Amino acid sequence: MPHCPYCGTEVKNEEQFCINCGKELPNDLSSRLSNKGFNRWWFLPMGTLLVSILLLIGFYFLLSYQENKAIDTYYNGENMALEGKFQQAKDLFSEALDKKENFSAARQNVQFMDIAISIQNQLHSANNLMQEEAYVQALTITKNAEEELQNYDGKVVNKLLNKLIDKRNEIKTEELKFNLNQDPSIEDLKVLLWQAESIQNEEAKSITKDIRTRLVNFTYTKANESLKLRQFSDAMTIIEDGLRYAPESEKLNSLKTTIEKEKVAFETEQQKRISQAMDAAEKEHQLNKNDAIEIVSISSSMDEFGDLIVKGKLKSVATVPIYSVSVSYQLVNEDDEVVESNEVYTYPDTLYPDEEGNFEFTHYEIDQEYKAKIDKIQWFLESP
Repeated sequence: MPHCPYCGTEVKNEEQFCINCGKELPNDLSSRLSNKGFNRWWFLPMGTLLVSILLLIGFYFLLSYQENKAIDTYYNGENMALEGKFQQAKDLFSEALDKKENFSAARQNVQFMDIAISIQNQLHSANNLMQEEAYVQALTITKNAEEELQNYDGKVVNKLLNKLIDKRNEIKTEELKFNLNQDPSIEDLKVLLWQAESIQNEEAKSITKDIRTRLVNFTYTKANESLKLRQFSDAMTIIEDGLRYAPESEKLNSLKTTIEKEKVAFETEQQKRISQAMDAAEKEHQLNKNDAIEIVSISSSMDEFGDLIVKGKLKSVATVPIYSVSVSYQLVNEDDEVVESNEVYTYPDTLYPDEEGNFEFTHYEIDQEYKAKIDKIQWFLESP
C-alpha cells in the first residue's frame, strides 16, 4: 500500500499531493512503497502518555511518602497517649489526619482524646474533692468517668480504667480512715470491716487487719466475762458472732473450745470438777516437786484507745497434758491495794509438757494503769 514518504499517510497511486501534509508526492511509485517514513504526529500522543505515566508514578510515590509520614505521626500519637499526654497525642493524630485524609483510625483517636482529656480532668476534680473530705461526690465522678469508657477498649482505655480504679480505692481508703477517727462503735466497726475488705490496695489490707484485731479483742473480752459468770450460751453467741469476722482467729477458736468444755463440765459434775482441780493441783505438785504451771511473764499497759490490757505467758512444767488453764489475777495500785480481780483462760486450751500458753484481757472500764499480780492458777489433768 503506497504511503507519503514525508508523513507516512496512506495515499493512492494517482494522487500527486499528500492529503495530510500537502507535499508533492514523488512520481516514482516505488519510493512511495519502500519508505513509509516517520509520522511526526504520533509523537504528541506518545509524549503525552509518557508524561502522564511519569506524573502518575510521581503522584504514587508522593502519596506513599505522605501515608508513611501519616503512619509515623500516628504511632507517635499513640506513644504520647500511652504516656498520658493526651493533648499532645491529639495534636499528632490531627497532624496524621492532615497528611492522610481518609485515615479513619486517626480520626477516631482525635475524638477519643477529647474523652481522655475529660477523664483526666475528672480525676483531678475527684482528687480535690477527696482532699476536701467530699468522698461521695468524688466517688460519683469516678463512676461517671468509668461509664464513659464502657464502649471503648485498648491499652490507653485500660490505663485510664486502672487509674480510675486506683483513685476510687484511694478515695474509699481515705473515707474509711476518716470514719475510723470518729470513735466508731463495735457495730460500726463490723460495717467498716466489710468496707475495708472490698478495697483492693495495701493500705486497706492493713486497716482491715487492725479492725479485725479490735473486733477479736472485744469479742474475747465480752465472751470471757460471760464465761466467768457461767453464762455459757451468751458466751458462745458472742464468740460465734466474732468468728463471723475473724474465722481464723486462734484466740477466739480456742476460747470457743474452752466454753464448750466448761459447759459440759459445769452441767454434769460441777462439784467433782472443783474437787478434781484441787486434787490434781496437789498431786501434780507432789509428782513434779513444783506447780504444774510456771509463770513466764505478766504485764499491764494502756493501749492506744485508753483501755488497760493485761497480758501474760505461762509454761507447763507438768509431765502430762493439762487442760482449761485459768488464771486469776488482781490489779493493785501503788499502795498495793486490790482495785480489781479477774479470771481469764489461756490459749491454746491444751498445754503439753514444756509448752507455753498465753492469756490476755482488755479492761474497757478502767482508764488508768495498775499493776497486775497473779492470785492463783487452775487447770485439769483430764479433758472434760
